[in-house]
Amino acid sequence: MATIALTETSTSSRPISPAQHAVLDYGVAATFFAYGFSVLSRHRRAAALAFTNGAMIVGMSLFTNYPGGVFRTLSFRTHRTGDIGQAALAGLGPLLFGFGNDIEAKYFYGQAASEIGVIAATDWDAAA
Repeated sequence: MATIALTETSTSSRPISPAQHAVLDYGVAATFFAYGFSVLSRHRRAAALAFTNGAMIVGMSLFTNYPGGVFRTLSFRTHRTGDIGQAALAGLGPLLFGFGNDIEAKYFYGQAASEIGVIAATDWDAAA
């Protein structure tokens, strides 16, 4: 009985399933693309960073073995590593692209913080 309780507690402490993670991935990619188009005429570096982040997310998602994956050649755990890299790019990208103090940088900082939360809340052991 104690083992079952520990297993249930472990699963419930990470509430995002692989299917939910896939939905979040495609939704976040769409927001990156939308943001990129919204700033394209006034801030090309922010647009380029947004398009890069969106493309990274879509690429990883298409190749991940989870609901929403098309080619399914990457494990869900490898996807986690890609998510960590993408969160780092979102968080450090404004500095690397030279606009860390511009108002447009706040979007990327927020996205990086959100991605860290999703990484922490995802059940990485639940994928097939």
